[in-house]
Amino acid sequence: MSKKAGIVGAGLAGIATAIRLACKGYQVRVFEANSYPGGKLSAFEQGAYRFDAGPSLFTMPQYVDELFTLAGKNPRAYFNYQKLEEICHYFWDDGVQLRAFANKDEFAAEVEKKTKSTALELKKYLNKSKEIYGITHRVFLEQSLHLLKTYTNSNTAKSFLNIGKIDAMRTMAQANQGFFSDEKMVQYANRFATYNGSNPYQAPATLNIIPHLEQNLGAYFPDGGMYSITLALLKLAEELGVKFSFNQNVEEIIVKNGAVTGLKTVNQVYDFDLVLSNMDVYFTYTKLLKNFKAPKQILTQERSSSALIFYWGIKKQFADLGLHNIFFSDDYRAEFDAIFNTKTIYRDPTVYVNISAKLKSDDAPSGCENWFTMINVPNNSGQNWDKLITEAREYILKKLSKVLKTDVASLIENESVLDPRSIESKTSSFRGSLYGTSSNGKFAAFLRHANFNKKLKNLYFVGGSVHPGGGIPLALLSAKIVADMIKPAK
Repeated sequence: MSKKAGIVGAGLAGIATAIRLACKGYQVRVFEANSYPGGKLSAFEQGAYRFDAGPSLFTMPQYVDELFTLAGKNPRAYFNYQKLEEICHYFWDDGVQLRAFANKDEFAAEVEKKTKSTALELKKYLNKSKEIYGITHRVFLEQSLHLLKTYTNSNTAKSFLNIGKIDAMRTMAQANQGFFSDEKMVQYANRFATYNGSNPYQAPATLNIIPHLEQNLGAYFPDGGMYSITLALLKLAEELGVKFSFNQNVEEIIVKNGAVTGLKTVNQVYDFDLVLSNMDVYFTYTKLLKNFKAPKQILTQERSSSALIFYWGIKKQFADLGLHNIFFSDDYRAEFDAIFNTKTIYRDPTVYVNISAKLKSDDAPSGCENWFTMINVPNNSGQNWDKLITEAREYILKKLSKVLKTDVASLIENESVLDPRSIESKTSSFRGSLYGTSSNGKFAAFLRHANFNKKLKNLYFVGGSVHPGGGIPLALLSAKIVADMIKPAK
């Protein structure tokens, strides 16, 4: 009889892990507290508008395709996407607008035309990003950093021979100041720290790997919107025999004699040969491993930033806006100081507006747009969020109205809000942090929780709160890393 695996959480990493284990011959059951799959990668309707609730940027689609190929399926029969020709539109208060074209030469020409930086500066910056990726991705992203065998293969040896080139000894901000002569381009480059909830004035310049994934390798848009990623993987998992139990809270991971033997819900105890948690590692220890001493040094690390999102139905279309839009703060250092040090919201925050209706027209009524309007905010440490949300809404509307020369508030047809408190309650993300721990340190990659616990046999961890980190590609890689550790069931 096949071995059985139980998974806590139907987030993207949980579903991907279920697919990989089913392909290895396991009987898999996934328990999800919510009524829907996807975790942060979910969707909802608001009046006549549809919104993807969480991640809005899609890069490295090969990690999704790989799951279908592994199962012997044609990815295109389940899931399709298009490559973006324009990745993002950038706006500054002084009227400067910059379009990040996917074509490097076009983008470089745009930078030289619209800013004081040169085309050569941008190309050198993107080439450095590519170099860092080439040195690090096989070791730091695609393997466990907590297994001896990782450090005894040829790829690791090559990476460590080039370790000085990954720029770990200075901050992103310091490195980017050296790349660009125009402060606007420094700000552009620093913003990539937000992709894993970190502070560019503290995080190592190794994180300059991130623009390579977006700008060099490309950004994409799924034909059915971001939630179609979740739905396609859910369909594949179910076809492989994975069972999903929604509206099902797991109350305890059962441990006997140093090994995990099953899961307990409110109604039943389930025996499993393996248990995998896609829940935030903090809550996995504090809520589910009730009689096991949690690793204090891991659980007390600085958490990543969170988000405040306004989902607005807008009764107008804006020709100057694209799928992804950034409206920059007037003082980036002050904004990050507010987020990470004073734990509040800056008076002039950088605003991100995602409009999926630009490419999926039925997400909004004719002549209208669905605005996913987000700012980076501190994680929840007891702030007066009702007050902060009211203030932030005013800040955001003031900024957007100024740059777009339109009274945006008068165009809002309907609205809902997601803040750090609701992020925690809906996705079990401690303090509403989007990416688990921050990367505000030279050795942050090594300090993330491993994908296993040496003291507990048969227990594994996947998702954004553990190695290799948060975001869609890394969550999918966490599933791959864990599956590679597990022997086939038969």
